[in-house]
Amino acid sequence: MTDQSSTIIALAGNPNVGKSTVFNALTHLHQHTGNWTGKTVVCASGIVHWHNREFLLVDLPGTYALQSEHAEEAAAREFLQSGEADCVIIVVDATCLERNLIFALQVLSVTRRAVLCLNLMDEAHKKKIQVDIPCLEDALGIPVVPCTAAKGKGLNCLMETVDRMLSEEHLQGKHLPDRQLADANLADFAARAEKIAQKAVSYDPAGQNRDRKIDHILMSRYGGIPVMIALLALVFFITIVGANYPSAWLSKLLYSLADPFSNVLIWLHAPEWLRAMLIDGAWRVTASVVSVMLPPMAIFFPLFTLLEDIGYLPRIAFNLDHIFSKACACGKQALTLCMGFGCNAAGVVGCRIIDSARERMIAILTNAMVPCNGRFPAMISLITLFIVGSTRSNWHTSLLAAICLTAVVALGVLMTLLASWLLSKTILKGLPSAFFLELPPYRRPQIGKIIIRSIRDRTVFVLMRAVCVAAPAGLLIWCMANIATPEGSLLQIVSNQLDPFARWIGLDGIILLAFVLGFPANEIVVPIILMGYLSAGSLVEIHDLFDLSTLLQANGWTTATAICFIIFSLFHWPCSTTCLTIKKETGSWKWTMISILLPTAFGIVLCFLVHLVAVYGFGY
Repeated sequence: MTDQSSTIIALAGNPNVGKSTVFNALTHLHQHTGNWTGKTVVCASGIVHWHNREFLLVDLPGTYALQSEHAEEAAAREFLQSGEADCVIIVVDATCLERNLIFALQVLSVTRRAVLCLNLMDEAHKKKIQVDIPCLEDALGIPVVPCTAAKGKGLNCLMETVDRMLSEEHLQGKHLPDRQLADANLADFAARAEKIAQKAVSYDPAGQNRDRKIDHILMSRYGGIPVMIALLALVFFITIVGANYPSAWLSKLLYSLADPFSNVLIWLHAPEWLRAMLIDGAWRVTASVVSVMLPPMAIFFPLFTLLEDIGYLPRIAFNLDHIFSKACACGKQALTLCMGFGCNAAGVVGCRIIDSARERMIAILTNAMVPCNGRFPAMISLITLFIVGSTRSNWHTSLLAAICLTAVVALGVLMTLLASWLLSKTILKGLPSAFFLELPPYRRPQIGKIIIRSIRDRTVFVLMRAVCVAAPAGLLIWCMANIATPEGSLLQIVSNQLDPFARWIGLDGIILLAFVLGFPANEIVVPIILMGYLSAGSLVEIHDLFDLSTLLQANGWTTATAICFIIFSLFHWPCSTTCLTIKKETGSWKWTMISILLPTAFGIVLCFLVHLVAVYGFGY
């Protein structure tokens, strides 16, 4: 019997076949899964406990062919050819078995110590696809186990089969078969896969038409983009409507905790300046970030994950691929932009799915040009007040605000394309690489898992990173507001110095300084502005739109000012978390600085143009 301490099981398969779901179910590591191609780009590993034994399960990158030199294919090929795996679980999608068998046959040309996991059997039954298991086993020469990994069905049988295979004497030792992958012809694999599928698979053609009919609408030449924009507007509308009351309630709750914490510090005989720094500085800023970020994220991320789980996000990449190719970029960049709506840092990490180093760098440098969740609340408030022209929150104003916000997002995408084109013609010259995208079948979403996964993997993750930088930022802001000089507070002095340039681009010194101090978290920009206008010593929260409108107009705000604020909020330096992520992903401060300067330059130019039009065209 194989030595348990060295028993390694490799998990291999095409992208989007449920490989990560199998991995999570067996190891309980909860590796994040996604319903788009190229989600897994590195090897994850975990321990599987089975009948008092331990197996090391290695999740290889999802690949289509082992002969390619792409990073995913190379990693999978090198691991399989090394002979380190005692057994390989080949995960295939039962709904498109013929295509998956091409890869399975390539794996079998490297090793015969394999088990075929026939996943997504529930989807196959819905589409009236029947697989002859004995026929498939006879054709491949390896065990075949039907599974529905998302529901845990068939996994016990899968591990029993693997355990039995590892226990068989004739499979001991790590060796390669006589056939070598390098000598194989991909066309031969495809021909063999077709013959096997013809014998082992039967289906009702009517069951295959559903996805085609849906795609005829969602991916049509004339309907694809409008439907995409409408869905995005709907997501924004639900987020705006749903986040209003929870945000106000959470803010009230967190701010009410300031007094008990302050009393504790007084009881401990802490100096007044320390109490003020911790409560009025660190705590108020942190409370503001949490109350502003958490409710929209708790709504936006599940909705976004729902689109991912259904299988719609790859369709967005398909719809935008032609447009991105015109900008000499990659269609996969559309997926990373979508991730950036939630958090630009997450979008930067998501750029790993882009194979080309040049196109990956373009995607990283331009990802912050779409608004993240932290910028939405301020944009929504100003759109409602100065563009929609209402201080009342109802579904009419929310709908108009969602439409306007969608237009702002569209502007961000257009500028991203322009920036990508400029980069591809200057410091990152090159032509777009070939983009192969598998469109997954539409699937019924698992609502419970969507909520848990989106909150755990996205909402909490992003929120904790923001909180970690919000508290130190609060200390700095308090110090600037409360350290007095003969000329006034440090906040007033710096804002006065910035005011001439800020006026030149349609803002004022306090607004520009708020963006600078909001570098740790975009959520605190508006509270800093209010603090500056009121000459307060700590952050100020105003939840009533009428009061907010009155204060801003009293300090010289016009519609043009609001538009310039929205534009500069859309196009300025990424937050500290995103910058650190860019440095980590690129390994270079040079590229990090370019990622800061590029959107900022766009923002300055656009704000200047809007200011000119407002002054000379409308007399503001």
